[in-house]
Amino acid sequence: MKMLALLVFALASCAGAARAQTGVAVETEGELRAVLALKGDAGRGKEAFRDCGGCHRRNATGRAKLAIPRLSGQHGSVILKQIVDIRAGRRVNPPMKAILHEPYLSLQDFADMAAYLESLEVFDAQTKGPGTSAERGKALYARDCVHCHGSNGEGRADAFIPMLAAQHYSYLLRELGLIRDGGRGNSNPAMAAMMQRYSQEEVEALADYVAQFPPVRR
Repeated sequence: MKMLALLVFALASCAGAARAQTGVAVETEGELRAVLALKGDAGRGKEAFRDCGGCHRRNATGRAKLAIPRLSGQHGSVILKQIVDIRAGRRVNPPMKAILHEPYLSLQDFADMAAYLESLEVFDAQTKGPGTSAERGKALYARDCVHCHGSNGEGRADAFIPMLAAQHYSYLLRELGLIRDGGRGNSNPAMAAMMQRYSQEEVEALADYVAQFPPVRR
């Protein structure tokens, strides 16, 4: 119950931030509250995730060549928020939106998948960047990112902040660019404003550094 209360508080904060970014009320707040209140079953989630393995791989390690993210070990709350945002069109991802609106998928299925994905071990097999600008990226991360995403890229489940550790460089690079250019849709307004100051070289440096993070051991 304590975790749920923290998530509800974070949800209220996220809703206010989204209103500031989009100028409209968030219509998905109720759906997110509802799915967060459900108890996920990892066993059922493994079966529900089966159809997702074609893109994300059966072990949810993603596909670097297609910039498909690793989902294994990700915070369940983060996965659920992104699912709800994509379903509502707040996060721009038309292929995923179509899949997530399949009639056979329910909120319970999403809760189960989130529980399953969060339970998976994270391996240090992600595709890293070139390493040539990681030192510059380290300085940028320390200045702009560490206070939210953590010193090891661990994120915060209670604030819907994703774990960045052991994520593919290609995915990080794409998403940072989308956040900077306004193409992601559901970006945190403070992060979007910060990223707008970044040059392409700085975006690449930040992704290069973050992609070096090893898995977070729980």
